[in-house]
Parts: sequence; structure tokens; C-alpha cells
Amino acid sequence: MAPPDPAPQPFVIEEYVRWSDVDFAGIIFYGSYVRLFEIAETEMFRHCGLAYARMFDEYDIFLPRKAVHSEFYWPARLDDRLRIAAYVGKVGTKSLTLHFDVLRADLTALGAAGWMVLVCVDRKRLKPTPLPAGLIAALAPHTLSPEAARKSLGVGGGGGGGGGGGAPSPR
Repeated sequence: MAPPDPAPQPFVIEEYVRWSDVDFAGIIFYGSYVRLFEIAETEMFRHCGLAYARMFDEYDIFLPRKAVHSEFYWPARLDDRLRIAAYVGKVGTKSLTLHFDVLRADLTALGAAGWMVLVCVDRKRLKPTPLPAGLIAALAPHTLSPEAARKSLGVGGGGGGGGGGGAPSPR
């Protein structure tokens, strides 16, 4: 009998806050988080056997963004080493929602969080089409709720809940 599949986990990368990411005060510019989110997204898909160039050709689809949302709890600074966790929080018929949690590498306080809705469209007409079953199956090891993801990351209360609060400042 085969062992049960392990519980889904967020996919985590580490990246430094670079000179091009910060403003004059050395604090990360809010738009730089989208770059970090997209790096984590791309690497999660690659890790799942879904390198974009090949996946788009294989399934004859694109995954444009319909919505992008970010929240910020403490300022990352130049040369901070960040952990960016990516995971699929929701799978619909023709779209999926990717979630991102940003933590400093040495802390478990949530520094920023975000999500993106990706819509599956066919490449010729750019019209919504159902998500391929193979794509959903490949992402299953990283499909979990934000609460489960944050618990597995060791993120304590505060931050990311929406509607106030926020993570305590790590500085």
C-alpha cells in the first residue's frame, strides 16, 4: 500500500530586497511586491512540472490576471532577505486564486500578503475556458487555505486577516 500523499504546503522561495525595489528611504516600493509574487508563482509552477512556456503550448492556454491585491504590515528594507510563500487558495472552473505571504527570512511575522486571480483563456480567442485537469492536479501539493498555509509557515496571529490589525513590526 502506498503511503498517503503529504498534506499540501505553500511553495517558498527566498529573495533579497534589491536596490531597484526600494525608494529613497531604502524601503521597498509597494509595486515591487508584484515582482516578488510573480517570481514565487513562476517557480511554484515550474516545481510542479508546469514551466510556463511548455504548459502554455501543451494546454493551449494563457493565465492572465483578473485581479491583484496586496496588503502591507511592516516595511521591508534594502537587503532584507524575504521568504515568499505561494499557494493556490481557490480553484474555480475557469480561474484560480494564488495567494502570497511575505516574511523576513529570520522572522515569522507576516510583512505583506497578496492574492491574484488568474483566468484560464484559450490562446487563439483569449476567451475564458475551463482549467485543464492536469494543471489542477499538478498544483494540488500547493493548494490549501490561507489559514492552513500560515499555520504551516509558523505565522502567528495578526497580519493578513484583512480589515485592520496587522503584524507587529519586526524592527
